[in-house]
Amino acid sequence: MASAPHLNPGNWQPLGARLITDHRGRRGTDFALWAAGAEAVELCLFDEEGHETRHPLTEQDAQVWHGFLPGVLPGTRYGFRVHGRWDPWTGARWNPAKLLLDPYARAVDGCYTSHDAACAAVRNWPEADVADTVRDNRDSAPYVPRSVVVHDDERHEDGDRPNTPWSETVLYELHVRGFTMRHPEIPPHLRGTYAGLAHPAALDHLTRLGVTAVELLPVHQYTSEDHLQARGLVNYWGYNTIGYFAPHAGYSASGSRGGQVGEFRRMVRALHAAGIEVILDVVFNHTAEGGALGPSLSLRGIDNAAYYRLPPNHPRGYADYTGCGNTLDTRRPQVVRLITDSLRYWVTEMGVDGFRFDLAAALARGGPSGGDTVDMDHPFLTAVSQDPLLGRVKLIAEPWDVGPGGYQVGGFPPLWAEWNDRYRDTVRDFWRGARPDVRELGYRLSGSSDLYRRAGRRPYASVNYVTAHDGFTLRDLVSYDRKHNGANGEDNRDGTDDNRSWNHGAEGETTDPAVNALRLRQLRNLTATLLLSAGVPMLTAGDELGRTQGGNNNAYCQDNEVGWLDWSLLEQPGWQELCAFTARLVRLRLAHPVLRRRAFFSGRATTPGGRPDLTWFTPRGTEMTEADWFAPTACLGMLLSGTALPERDEDGPAPGDDSFLLLLNAGHEPVVFTLPGDPWAAPAAPYESVVDTAAPGPGGTVAPGGTVVLGGRSLRLLRSPAQET
Repeated sequence: MASAPHLNPGNWQPLGARLITDHRGRRGTDFALWAAGAEAVELCLFDEEGHETRHPLTEQDAQVWHGFLPGVLPGTRYGFRVHGRWDPWTGARWNPAKLLLDPYARAVDGCYTSHDAACAAVRNWPEADVADTVRDNRDSAPYVPRSVVVHDDERHEDGDRPNTPWSETVLYELHVRGFTMRHPEIPPHLRGTYAGLAHPAALDHLTRLGVTAVELLPVHQYTSEDHLQARGLVNYWGYNTIGYFAPHAGYSASGSRGGQVGEFRRMVRALHAAGIEVILDVVFNHTAEGGALGPSLSLRGIDNAAYYRLPPNHPRGYADYTGCGNTLDTRRPQVVRLITDSLRYWVTEMGVDGFRFDLAAALARGGPSGGDTVDMDHPFLTAVSQDPLLGRVKLIAEPWDVGPGGYQVGGFPPLWAEWNDRYRDTVRDFWRGARPDVRELGYRLSGSSDLYRRAGRRPYASVNYVTAHDGFTLRDLVSYDRKHNGANGEDNRDGTDDNRSWNHGAEGETTDPAVNALRLRQLRNLTATLLLSAGVPMLTAGDELGRTQGGNNNAYCQDNEVGWLDWSLLEQPGWQELCAFTARLVRLRLAHPVLRRRAFFSGRATTPGGRPDLTWFTPRGTEMTEADWFAPTACLGMLLSGTALPERDEDGPAPGDDSFLLLLNAGHEPVVFTLPGDPWAAPAAPYESVVDTAAPGPGGTVAPGGTVVLGGRSLRLLRSPAQET
């Protein structure tokens, strides 16, 4: 080991590694690590050959160990070794034999290679029930990644942001690698990277589709679990974070020595220039360190008890509300600081526009009410809501975790939107004919006011979706009754069995033209329902292309053709038409405020003598009564009045819009539907057929009070021109 040169005191803030010029004009790096309970901290630098040099950090202020080292420049790899008590019975798991990542590292080089030496305890101890209490003194450095010093003096200019209002947002969930790996117009060396997503070919698809924001699956530095590595697989989705400030180096075409930071920024700029916001899926509920016998990569070795939730009666273990072995303890000020510092960094320095919080209920456990229950007055939620920066970006909760009382759909406070799985389940059930009536569907189509009206929330608190990364693709939803996850190596045990899918008569791919025609119509039904519902629609990348995963509903470890978009599908007429159909509906939604209302419907006229903003109809053309809502039916009509918009702009009430009549029939047989006449539609203004999933193509007109034949398992949208009230 090389001798250590002199280390200067440096600064204790900000945390992490920051390139500076000191008062003597020397260029170098300030290092600062919060490690409250540690007895000593060593800064470890690595040269190009991988040789390690250790520098004891002797300065400590406010529980932060710090020092300035002249001559340490961008690209330098480093880590920490933290000394302290080994007392697992009280949650103390310090082990200086383990090289640790800087929690504030803005770039990471290398990967975690599964090996017992990476664990702080002896995994293969003969007495397995106490293995986690025996310290492993082998050096972990050969098997773990390094932090990287980054030249980082650039901030994103807010003037470049699209700043799309929630009510005009159309989300598109995508995987950076999966979206670009098979795109024929993206150069091979850019496929699977941030630069690939910034390529004009990728941007062209997004802009033609019309989406306003991409919601990226995790791009924080992550690693693959031991059990996946043992099977020759990888964690493809990325929900196994180990670096909350570092763009995942595996998606970089610019190397892993800091180039990934600039490449990510350029991707954000390119998306913004195309009018597209960037939302990050973030995993602050747990880390890649897993349970007591997981690898010691960062937080566990810095201060285990300060970062993780440990059961009070069993601090050897971990409170696991995530299903991933551990849960970050957001009751602790330093954990809240780590998360909010990370969020602010990605907004101010990387340019992102918002976040989707994985298993967000786990972040709200153990608030002022005590215990580990979910509490919406939790310090973490309070810290985010009062932050003048974070309060202005888009915040989306996955409003559940796997612990008791973790299901919190509709429960998050104002400023937060939520993934609405009740929307997903209701729409799936309706179109497969599994709903006895349409009560639940009425709520979901109109913005889920039963869930979100309280506390001043708006329809856009509901992020509506039919599919997401987790589960069947849209095509598989209409092609499979059962999951087919054998390739994951878990004997088909993984993934949910509650798919609410229907194969329409054949399991998987078929050459039966009738089955394929019905499946394609159902894809149009599901897509149109999503894009015509009040709330914020979220599409899943590739659904518009007819992407299939062969029935795999949990492709988290499929970094291959199963998980990647197959762009060759666009060469087939049927999938070309579905893509064009989706884009047309996105354009229609964005062109008409009545289809993306900012306020909930009241069912009443908003002006004297005006029309109700929302009216529900039976196929007879009569208003639905309470009895109709409870009656067995698979068909209804929903009339949205464009003359009753509550929106206002700086000049007063917003101008009126066309009115739209949405007809849905999930039954097998056609239905004759009588269209509403006066007073809901002017007699001289016929309805224009805009969308008909049973007969794609130009539609005709029908007089108010006339009838249309609504095909079996089909949806029709008709427009009534704007009228003066």
